[in-house]
Amino acid sequence: MLFSRTGKEKEEKKPGLFERMRKALSATKENLVNRIESVLTGRAEIDDALLEELEGVLLGADLGVKATSQIMTFIKDQRKKQLIRTAEEVRAAIRTQLTAILQPTAAAAPQAVPPRQAVWMVVGVNGTGKTTTVGKLAARFAQEGKRVLICAADTFRPAAIEQLAIWAERSGSELVKTRIGADPSAVLHDAIAAAEARKCDIVIVDTAGRLHTRGNLMAELEKMRRVAGRKIPGAPHEVLLILDATTGQNGLAQAREFLKAAGVTGLIVTKLDGTAKGGVLFGITQELKIPVRYIGVGESLEDLLEFNPENFVASLFGDQP
Repeated sequence: MLFSRTGKEKEEKKPGLFERMRKALSATKENLVNRIESVLTGRAEIDDALLEELEGVLLGADLGVKATSQIMTFIKDQRKKQLIRTAEEVRAAIRTQLTAILQPTAAAAPQAVPPRQAVWMVVGVNGTGKTTTVGKLAARFAQEGKRVLICAADTFRPAAIEQLAIWAERSGSELVKTRIGADPSAVLHDAIAAAEARKCDIVIVDTAGRLHTRGNLMAELEKMRRVAGRKIPGAPHEVLLILDATTGQNGLAQAREFLKAAGVTGLIVTKLDGTAKGGVLFGITQELKIPVRYIGVGESLEDLLEFNPENFVASLFGDQP
């Protein structure tokens, strides 16, 4: 039987979680913060050449054009006003701006689960860790004492259904599945009906991994949203897009398409422990204003972390928030 952690236990776990995140982001730190330091170290004057180098570092770290432009515009404006004169002040300004870019996500923390029944759809292309993340979410909610039903709506991939069956058994969650090739919307309809009958708190829907350029498959997501809304007003309550951090700026293109077709309400960014491209979080949140709900920094259940902007930036700069 699974029990939710007490407040004391959660507090005791925090240092370990922060240390794991800092270790997981070491490659991104090398690609972003260490390169910023290399530009600033030993520079007595904040001149145009230094600012040009900094801009190149930010773009090279996958922050994207808009996020980079916001940071550089702020620094140049403060320099003109003589409010930034030293390398240390430039460093502090960059850190402040990086946190500010992510701040909309702080106000949009993961939504509380309604009493009965929340519907969370999880979308994304194949290979991003989508099905594994569905299982981890189910296990997290089960640990919190929620009754979870997993809907295996990726009916085109037998391995996904098998994987979800294992996660359901491990976490004590319900599972609704059907034959290979069945209509995903019909599976979702049955899953919501089953959740109502079994008094489940939340339905987590694994959708088929699809190329974001395939219009007919994106239309399928729209249909699933309509089915959920007819069964439960306001559903789906979350549409979480799984992005693989290793894809860098390609993740931004995926996010744009899914936002239009699936009504994405939040992001889960996976595989941050295996890439130097974690800076893509800044570009995506700055341009699309989609909040990051969770980040994946490893393979274990404990490595799916609720996202916190201050902790994320602090871990990159190598200190406590």
